[in-house]
Amino acid sequence: MRQMFKQITTTVAMIALLVTGLAAQSGLHTTPIKSMAALQQYFHYEPDKPVLISGHRGGLLPGFPENSIEAMEKTLSLMPSFFEIDPRYTKDSVMVLMHDDAMERVTNMKGKVSELTYAQLSKARLKDRQGNITSYKIPTLREALDWGKDKTIFNLDNKNIPWSKYVELFKGGAYPNIILSVRSMKEAFYYYKNLDNVLLCVAIKNQEDLEAFKKTGIPYNRIIAYVGDSVSRNTDEICRWLHQKGVMCFYSFPPSFDKLKTEAERLKAYCAELIKRPDIIETDYPALFSGAGDK
Repeated sequence: MRQMFKQITTTVAMIALLVTGLAAQSGLHTTPIKSMAALQQYFHYEPDKPVLISGHRGGLLPGFPENSIEAMEKTLSLMPSFFEIDPRYTKDSVMVLMHDDAMERVTNMKGKVSELTYAQLSKARLKDRQGNITSYKIPTLREALDWGKDKTIFNLDNKNIPWSKYVELFKGGAYPNIILSVRSMKEAFYYYKNLDNVLLCVAIKNQEDLEAFKKTGIPYNRIIAYVGDSVSRNTDEICRWLHQKGVMCFYSFPPSFDKLKTEAERLKAYCAELIKRPDIIETDYPALFSGAGDK
C-alpha cells in the first residue's frame, strides 16, 4: 500500500510539472479572453507551451454533475482549464447544456429534452457521476456563456442545434472565447464564412482528412485539430505538419484512458501520455491533472 501511494504521489507530481499554470493561487484559475486575436494566440502552437487541459462535458467530480456550471467552477478552483460542453434544444427551442436527449442518466426526471419545455426541464435536478441527485439545475447555454466570460474558453459540441442559430448567437462578438466543434468540412466552412470571431475544432486524424481540410481554404489560425484518443506514432507526421502551421493538436481521452477503472490506473496512463508531449488533452477528469484528484 505504501509503495502504491508513493507511485501515485510521484505520478501526480509529474503531471503537475507538465500541465499549464498549476501554481497555487486564491480564487479561480481564470483564462480571460478579450478578443479573437487573444483566442488565436492562446491556441497557437509553440514547442515549449505547457499542455492545455479541456474538461469533457464540463468536467466530472463527485457531487458536481457533467455539463453544470458548478462542475466547471469547481475545476477552475483547482486548476486552469477550458471546457467542452453540449448545447441542445428543448421543445420550445431554449439551448441548454445536456449531452443526452434522454433525461434519466443525468437527472431525476424521465423523458427527452427535445420533448420538454424549458419550464418543465428547469424542475429537474442533476445527478453526479456516482448517480447522486444534487441541488444543481440544468443550465441554459446563455447562463454558461455569461458565467464563463472572462473566466474560461468553451468548445461547443453541437447536439442538433441548427448551424444558423450558432451564427445568430455569436455573430456580434459578445463572446470572444468560443470554439465550435464540427462534424464535417462543410460545417467548418459554413462557420468560417459566417463568423470571423470563433475558432473551429476540426478532426484531422490522417492524410485524407488533411487534404480535405486544405480544400476548404480555411486559414490555419482558425482551427485546433482533433487527432485521436491517444498520443500515437500514427499521428506524428500529421501533428508535425500542423505544428509548422501553428496549429495545436488535441487528444480526447474519454474513449480511452478515462475508461480505466481506478484513479491510480488513470493517473499512470495520463502521465505516460504527458511524457509524449501532447498539445491539448480532453478528459472527463480534469481535476486529476491538478494534483488534487477528487478532493
